[in-house]
Amino acid sequence: MATTTKAKPEKRAKQEQIIRVCCGIGCVANGAHDVVKAFDEAIEERGLDNFKIEPHIKTTGCNGLCERGVLVTILPEGGTVLSDDAIVYTRVKPKDVNDILDSVQTGEKVKRLIFRQADDFYEGQVFIARRNLGVIDPTKIEDYLANHGYEALRRALSMTPEQVIEEIETSGIRGRGGAGFPAGRKWRAAAENEADQKYMLCNGDEGDPGAFMDRSIMEGDPHSVIEGLAIGAYAIGATRGFLYIRDEYEQARHAVGKAIEDAHKAGYLGKDILGSGFDFDCEIVRGGGAFVCGESSALIASIEGKIGEPRPKYVRSSEKGLWDKPTVLNNAETLATIPYIMQIGGQEYAKIGAPGNTGTKVFAMVGQLENTGLVEVPMGISLRDLIYKIGGGVKGGRPFKAVQTGGPSGGCLPESELDTPVDFDHLNALGTIMGSGGMIVMDDRSCMVDVARYYINFLSEESCGQCTPCREGLRWMLDILTDICDGKGREGDIELLERIAKTVEDASLCSLGKTAPYPVLSTIRFFRDEYEEHIRDHVCRAGVCHNLTEFYIDPDACTGCGLCSRSCPADCISGERKKPHVIDTEKCIVCGSCRTVCHFDAVLTRKPGRKGGAA
Repeated sequence: MATTTKAKPEKRAKQEQIIRVCCGIGCVANGAHDVVKAFDEAIEERGLDNFKIEPHIKTTGCNGLCERGVLVTILPEGGTVLSDDAIVYTRVKPKDVNDILDSVQTGEKVKRLIFRQADDFYEGQVFIARRNLGVIDPTKIEDYLANHGYEALRRALSMTPEQVIEEIETSGIRGRGGAGFPAGRKWRAAAENEADQKYMLCNGDEGDPGAFMDRSIMEGDPHSVIEGLAIGAYAIGATRGFLYIRDEYEQARHAVGKAIEDAHKAGYLGKDILGSGFDFDCEIVRGGGAFVCGESSALIASIEGKIGEPRPKYVRSSEKGLWDKPTVLNNAETLATIPYIMQIGGQEYAKIGAPGNTGTKVFAMVGQLENTGLVEVPMGISLRDLIYKIGGGVKGGRPFKAVQTGGPSGGCLPESELDTPVDFDHLNALGTIMGSGGMIVMDDRSCMVDVARYYINFLSEESCGQCTPCREGLRWMLDILTDICDGKGREGDIELLERIAKTVEDASLCSLGKTAPYPVLSTIRFFRDEYEEHIRDHVCRAGVCHNLTEFYIDPDACTGCGLCSRSCPADCISGERKKPHVIDTEKCIVCGSCRTVCHFDAVLTRKPGRKGGAA
């Protein structure tokens, strides 16, 4: 009779939990590396055997909620920060690490670290270009592959180049670098050119003040950009590519360089990619350090080793681009979206967003906003929803004044236009642009004349100087705006600014000059009364222009807390504790520090020399 033995139960593997620490550049500035070190030390000190649920630390790219860094997330399997059961801890310090480790074991959340508006910030967002940010470790190709990485390239290589281009055309995606030119049309033009050599380029030279969309993608998900570049190269018949990355973006260059190396080793770059017979190599070119090098023809000249100056566009780069060969240039966000389109199909992608403006757009939301950072939303969302639902509204509950879209060449829109859908066409109709996705929110303490002066100053310095309308016109406008802000404005200056701006817009060679007047034209259109007050009444209602501003303290609103006097660098504020304070206007340097720190709106502005109240 046969005997049997009872099988011993297999030892079950211990449950694991990945703890993701955002190491985007904003969180790094807030001490993300110290938090990662603290996690490693705490886990080593406790010993893995003492954990019921084994914690594993993963460093990721930017989660978007930059102002609240350092961000630490506990995500469900296969989920993102958009998942309903995702846990997002904000402003994490090394001292909080042990409490987070305990929470993983008990399932109890660390309530003091949970940002109550995080749900509002992420609600309404759709991650496509940023689908892997905050999820994968950008330095590990294994992470990218585990999240369907390079599956789109594999699918593309099983299709004909014509079929790939048809998918991109069907998707309707327009270039996210600012111009909004249909990507499929650009690819087709290059593909139809029968040259012996073609090039595929990535524009990572993001130079707009306050914009960091492409930077976050290149740092946090570099393989998506490389995969998109390779798919585009296959579609147009290019065998060589370049990623032109802004010189200041050291972390992005490092991440992309590591990704290129790993992709080569894994067979996704180089000779006979995935056994398809398709050859493609790419390399990084450091940016030339000029804002104008973000313009396509100037960027191409810079790669060639020439001065980064634009050239006339009567011959498109799809015909004669880099070294006079057919060339396609897409920005990093566009390229990161391409693999997603190839995965779900152009028809499905076209259902996202708005007609003629399909898909999503990444915006850098900065300025006087409660929730600053990166957001990705379907095209067609209103400015109001972006600012008030996702952005949390104006900081401190102050009155909204304007939002500038599109970077330094963008226009400024008032509250009456907040219901405008955010897409290329609606913004262009209002005299502004989508641009690469910068969005700056301003409150009632912003002077719109000074805002226009600031951007014209930036653009005049960044102009390459090649064409007279841009070179001389911007300087002329800057002189007039400076005079207005200094109290030297004259009747007729507004009309003169409009004439110069129109000439610069019509006659400049490249898009820098053609869009440079938008800050002036839009602020005159929507905030003309502020220009008139500066010129006729010699007053700056926002209290920004020094020669037109005098600060004083409202005795009825002042509580005598003394915060204003302690922050004053000129030591010109006096008063007893719990009694109204007074500003010595002779000593005041009009820096605005007192108004910034006052919690009671007791520091007001008036016309210089006026006593007893506001102008």
